[in-house]
Amino acid sequence: MAIVIVKSKYQVVIPSKLRARLGVNVGDVLEAGVEGGKITFTPKSLVDRGIAMSIEDFRRGRSYGPFNTAEEMVKSLHRNAKKLRASSKVRVAR
Repeated sequence: MAIVIVKSKYQVVIPSKLRARLGVNVGDVLEAGVEGGKITFTPKSLVDRGIAMSIEDFRRGRSYGPFNTAEEMVKSLHRNAKKLRASSKVRVAR
């Protein structure tokens, strides 16, 4: 068990053996918490909201590609645009 000292600005140094075991590096994000009277630090990853939405779209199959050429991508866009137009509802004139 490693012993650490709380510094004047309430900073603590995570011992190198513990950092190595957990794979914690400079710049990593840790979630601090209290469990059963003990302070816990849990490694977390932060993802930009836009990236998170893209990942969710990909998981749900709402993606196209990969494409080998730009022409393949353009053909795919046209093909899918036709499908969307065909399935869209007819607008009612006012």
